[in-house]
Order: sequence, then structure tokens, then C-alpha cells
Amino acid sequence: MELMDEDNKPKLNRGLKSRHVTMIAIGGAIGTGLFLGSGSAIQSAGPSIILSYLIVGIITFFMMRALGELILADPSKHSFLDAVKKYLGDRVEFVAGWTYWACWLSLAMADLTATGIYLKYWFPWLPQWVGPLLIVILLMLVNMVDVGLFGELESWFSMIKVIAIIALILTGAVLLLFHTKVAGRTVSFTNIVSHGGFFPTEISGFLMSFQMVVFAFVGVEIVGLTAGETANPEKDIPKAINTLPVRIGLFYIGSMLAIMAVYPWNQIKTTSSPFVQVFAAIGVIGAAGILNFVVLTAAMSATNSAIFSTSRSLYALSRGGNAPKKLGELSNKAIPKNALTVSSLILFVVVILNYLMPARIFDIVSTVSTINFVVVWLIIMWAHIKYRKANKANLGEFKMPGFPFTSWLTIIFYLSVLVILFFIPTTRLPLVLSGLFIIVLSLIYGLLVKNKD
Repeated sequence: MELMDEDNKPKLNRGLKSRHVTMIAIGGAIGTGLFLGSGSAIQSAGPSIILSYLIVGIITFFMMRALGELILADPSKHSFLDAVKKYLGDRVEFVAGWTYWACWLSLAMADLTATGIYLKYWFPWLPQWVGPLLIVILLMLVNMVDVGLFGELESWFSMIKVIAIIALILTGAVLLLFHTKVAGRTVSFTNIVSHGGFFPTEISGFLMSFQMVVFAFVGVEIVGLTAGETANPEKDIPKAINTLPVRIGLFYIGSMLAIMAVYPWNQIKTTSSPFVQVFAAIGVIGAAGILNFVVLTAAMSATNSAIFSTSRSLYALSRGGNAPKKLGELSNKAIPKNALTVSSLILFVVVILNYLMPARIFDIVSTVSTINFVVVWLIIMWAHIKYRKANKANLGEFKMPGFPFTSWLTIIFYLSVLVILFFIPTTRLPLVLSGLFIIVLSLIYGLLVKNKD
């Protein structure tokens, strides 16, 4: 029997348990950037990268609290896009929904390309396009079966990443406790500040690090798409959001402290993962192979989340009248089957792109995607402010702390990050392309409305 909503239409099945929502939130906050890209981040900012993670973590918490208040104001809604539509109008929902859909698709394409590279570590004879092809098919089938299966798979993906990070932090703690020597150096917190101080690359390096740190949090807002499929959203979503600061402190700041206590920041190589360098230095056999498995899992996790989020974005857009009606249909398992199929089929394009397009294109696409995520976060904050103004006397229990100061602080911070990106040569072009993309979406909406009239 199909579940029906207030409009007497079939609705999504609430098959995600508390554990699923918590692990999806964790998975959204941990990407391949931590395992592979943290070396470059450390080299750019030095020890001050720890402060960068702390600041961005606090801002991300505020954004997530605003998101949580929005979606819990009416748990019957399917996602945060419904709130955007209600408080900012159809045009902004159209732009935000299609931008969010494109964000996840482009990130998934980059991660799928990475899976082909990771698989070649064990199977050097395997053509690079085979890995992405098999993984898309596998994850599409998993997502088509049941939302609970998606939650279960994502929980295990996230667990593998968490275990790797905890292993690094515990290893660092043990080495510190026993004053162990690694590569001729005693493991100590003094390694963090004894090579140029806390800001060795000066304030400019510290500010430039924000682009990499913000990118590391891309995907954390996926919790806002699970509202319509969570068994107990009033309990599970606040729990997932409120534990975010603890996860950030443990996973990001803890891992950075452990890495730089073992290795002075200026001796960390950017050509390999700092995780590999630490484990290899203390004699862990097969450190590179172990991390290859972890980053492969992280890439598959990102693709799995992308298939889920893009299908739910199309579903929400369809229900809001901003996408073809067929994309709003559900299967007998309460899965948006057409939206899921369309998003998955587009991912097959990555197989062709592995032949036709150089790696630089993927760098640009990924950067454009992450910039657009920041734009989506700004839209969420804007919608939240509108919500608070419209519901002064009828607010829920899960409220944004420190409103309106924290809301405006979050908006100013994200706008400042976009300004910083404009002054970085490698991100200026993606920033301009992102702006053009949003303008084009707005114009397309105008044409669609004109044609309807």
C-alpha cells in the first residue's frame, strides 16, 4: 500500500533509521579531501589550518542548525527545497534545486573517475572506464531497491572512513604518550609550532586555506534531503546536527594535530596522503594499500550520496512544478524511480569523458561544483531568515542559537570565501563560470514561466 501525503499523492517511505541519518551526516562531512588533499592544505597554511577547520566547523554548524530549524518546522515536507520554495519563491527554488542537482552530479563524475584510478592500484590491467561503469550500475541498483538499503550502505561506507581517522588519532596519541621517535624525530606537539610558528605562511596563507577547508565540508547538508524518508525526523535530525561539532573536532582537528605532531608541517609531502606518510613511517605494512581502500570507499560513498541527493532533488523540483511530472513519480517501493534513473544515466557520461576530456576539466568542474554548494548554503541561510521573520510567534523547539547574529555571521563568512576565491588565479575562472551558470538558470526559469503563460 502506497503512503499518501496531504495532497493525496504517493509520498516517500520513511525507511531511514536514526543510525542511518547520523552516519549519512558523518559521511557528508568526510570526503576524499581529508585523506588525500590535506597535505596540500597543510603546506598552504601550516599549523593555522587547525584554526581554519575550527572556524569553518563552527560556521557549518550554524548553517546546519538553520537548515534543521527550516525542515523541522514542517517535517511533512520532503527536503529543504520545499522550504526554499515557500519562503523565497519558485524562481529561487528552481535555481537552488537545479544548482544542487548539478553540484552533486559533477562531484560524482570526478569521484567516479577517481574510482577508476584507485582500482588500477590493484588491477593495473583494468581499463580506467570499467570501474566507473560497474560502480554506477551497482549503486543505481542499490538505490532503486529500498531507501533503507541506501542508508545501510552509506552507514558502512562512513564507518570505514571513521575507523581510518580514529586509527590515525589513536596512533598519534600513543606515539605522543611514549615520546616515540619516528624517522629520527620525537613525536611531540612542539613539531606543530617549532617550524615558523602557528602562522608560518602569514595571514595570506591562512586566508587562502579557507577555500580548501570549506570544500572539505561539501555534502554535509545532505541531511536536509532525508527529512521525507526519516522514520523520526523530530528526533533523528537534531541529533545528527547537534553532534556535528564533536565530529568536526575529532575527525578534522584531531587528525591534523596527530599528523603534524608526527611530521613537522613543512616536511609533509603533497604527492601522497599524510595518512600514508604517518602509517608508513611507523612501519605499518601495506599502508598505501589500506589507504587506497579507504579513499575508494570515500569515492563510492560520495557517488552513492550523489545518486540519492540528485534523485531527491529532481523529485522535489518535479513536485514543485519545476521539472517534468514524470520525475515526481514513485515506484511501489516509494523510490523516485524516474528521477533516480535520469541522474544515474547522466553519470554514465563520465565513462565517455574519461576518453575525451583531460583531467584539468574535472578540476574545473569540481571547483565549480563546490562553489555552487556555497551558493546553496547561502540560499538556505536566506530562506531561514525569511522563515524567522514570518514565524516570530510560532517557532519550533529546534531553534538557531544566537539568531539573528549567527545567521548574518554565517552569510558574511560564505560571501567572504567567494571574494577570496576571486583573488586566487586557479579559482577565478570556476567562480565566474558558477555565476554564469546561476544567471542562465534564472533566465531559463523566466522563459519557462513566459511559455506557461
